[in-house]
Amino acid sequence: MPQLALFLSALVWGATFPATKAALADIPPFSFLTFRFLLGTLLVFGLFFAFGQRLRMDRRLLYISGVATVFLLLGYVTQTVGLQYTSASNSAFITALYVIFTPLYLGRFGGRIWLSAGLALAGLWLLVNPSVSVNVGDLLTLACAAAFAGHIACLETYTREGEPWAFFLWQMIFTTVLMIPAMAVEGPRADQLAPTLVVSLALFITGVLATGAFAVQIWVQQVLPAQQVALIFSLEPAYAAWLAWYFLGEQLDAQGWVGSGLIFAAVVLGSLAPQEALSEDEVRHSSLGTHKNGLPKSVPTNNG
Repeated sequence: MPQLALFLSALVWGATFPATKAALADIPPFSFLTFRFLLGTLLVFGLFFAFGQRLRMDRRLLYISGVATVFLLLGYVTQTVGLQYTSASNSAFITALYVIFTPLYLGRFGGRIWLSAGLALAGLWLLVNPSVSVNVGDLLTLACAAAFAGHIACLETYTREGEPWAFFLWQMIFTTVLMIPAMAVEGPRADQLAPTLVVSLALFITGVLATGAFAVQIWVQQVLPAQQVALIFSLEPAYAAWLAWYFLGEQLDAQGWVGSGLIFAAVVLGSLAPQEALSEDEVRHSSLGTHKNGLPKSVPTNNG
């Protein structure tokens, strides 16, 4: 069931917030992202060839992988750098604004999806109780939310072009290749690259588990519309709060429980309704629906 798979993926994404925040105390952001994506790329490479798959390299596949990578890279860079300047709760709340950006990009304004998005945002606010002051980290994270929404919208079209797993692997490769020079410019000290327990655990969560969650997203977006995917992913901060409460003994007050309940209700309302699923005609149309510049029709372009 695609929705259940996304529920589990959101659990992994939720764990990446505290893991990344903790790791950034020991390692610079671009260095962390480089090792994260290098680990994930090696893992996917191993699985790809273990199953006897050949990696296609045609122009169209490389092009759409490059377009998706731009959104993916912008999302991760702005989120990770932003976490240095804002709290994990603010980052979780602002990142989840892709539940608003995604249907805006797609031009889908159904009442059900907007009611669900409104409930999710209200629940997120109650759950994380972010500060009302705005700093550079919050602005970077807002850019992250916009970029991730663009990536989700891209995947709706591009995963249906026939080679979703090669598309997935090329994104991992491109992101890793682009992060290496960024790490070189960052110039980390040798002691900052030491494999501490915190960094190693964070790399396992983000480089292994989150890569698996990304693979699940690639699979699911072949059958589910992008706005549903964004809505289910709004469970990330709720999962993070529940895990901290259960495993770390952190307090979750009544407001937090009400907020997480609203998020869950929003996901059930907006993502499990049968009329929100894409029909076969829509899937076919989506797989063909690209602008002349190669971007999916669901992603706005400067030239209209």
